[in-house]
Amino acid sequence: MTPTSFLLRNVTVVDGTGAAPVPGRAVVVEGRRIAWIGPQDAAPATAPEHVVDGGGRTLLPGLINCHVHLTADGAPDLMAQVAGDTVPKATLRAAQSAVSALRSGVTTVRDCGAADDVVVELAKAIDRGMVPGPRVQAAGRVITMTGGHGHFIGREADGPDEVRKATRAEIKAGAAVIKVMATGGVLTPGVTPTQTALLPEELAAVAQEAHNSGRRVTTHAIGRAGIHNALLAGIDSVEHGFYLDDELLELAVAQGTFLVPTMLAVDGIVRNGRAGGIPGWAVDKAEAEAAQQRKSFADAVSSGMRIAAGTDAGTPFNPHDDLAAELALMVRHGLSPMQALVAATGAAAENLGLAHEIGTLEVGKLADLVLVDGDPVEDVAATGRVALVVKDGVVHRNELPGTGAAVPTA
Repeated sequence: MTPTSFLLRNVTVVDGTGAAPVPGRAVVVEGRRIAWIGPQDAAPATAPEHVVDGGGRTLLPGLINCHVHLTADGAPDLMAQVAGDTVPKATLRAAQSAVSALRSGVTTVRDCGAADDVVVELAKAIDRGMVPGPRVQAAGRVITMTGGHGHFIGREADGPDEVRKATRAEIKAGAAVIKVMATGGVLTPGVTPTQTALLPEELAAVAQEAHNSGRRVTTHAIGRAGIHNALLAGIDSVEHGFYLDDELLELAVAQGTFLVPTMLAVDGIVRNGRAGGIPGWAVDKAEAEAAQQRKSFADAVSSGMRIAAGTDAGTPFNPHDDLAAELALMVRHGLSPMQALVAATGAAAENLGLAHEIGTLEVGKLADLVLVDGDPVEDVAATGRVALVVKDGVVHRNELPGTGAAVPTA
């Protein structure tokens, strides 16, 4: 999959910074990077066969999903799927999930937990061009207490020393980010979402080891006490965050902590319920927490807490090609469409520590581009109407008429 040099003209640029859309623009891609952006009438001379007309569509940075589980595919009974998996089966499913995400315009994902180093190895395979997929920042196994949430994809550890060793083991195994469980969750039987899991000193040990190695650390945290513990430990990103209150939000804003709300995960369970084949115990927990999740998210938006988009893809009825639905939910519950777009581009890149390379359309950055039909600043659902996907300068999806010869698809 060799990068292609081409000029994309006649597009409206939404650059991922929150700046207003600019029509009549053109972008030059050379190799893996953006070489030029400007008015289409001032574009550098390029061979005609390497000019692509965007037809007035909207050009965005490649979208970023900050919370996925590639080894799961949205099956109604996640536990049954995980329990029945062999490593080869999980690997094949993860590769399928990666392709689905990429074709939807998602060029980068953060995988927030998988067993057996499957996604750590998949990330390497994608980087080497062995298989197609988005750029993957893999957490490997989650760090959780004995019997805690996600223990089936985790390293179970108790006490600061064990937790520290578990974190170091994940770093050794190749994890690019560390994921830790501060509370219980919806999709682990026998635990409640709001129960406090790892203690402040345990979370602090995880954060210290992650940061010492130059990695960021994120936490699953639903209940108030667990969120508080994570914030005090200096963790960079809170996943879910159902019980944020004024005190916690003040602390999160002061520290620059991100919230990844994953609204689609609860929504998928509540909408489909037992009739969809989801275990009753999971439905009960999701239904009990749905209203609180929406309130907490709205409060976070009002407070100015930093928001990054993530779907928890792989959970029941939550496929890997539906980031647009997450953005629509975030808009319904407090964000403007432009804020939602930034949450899935510039802010998401900052959350992953990758803003120097991706997340905004700027000269010198990696050529991750998605071209969509319609105006996503007016209707964020337009992010689901994808016409062109470019990652690292390679075209992975091309629905533009008559452009196949100019930009061959990988």
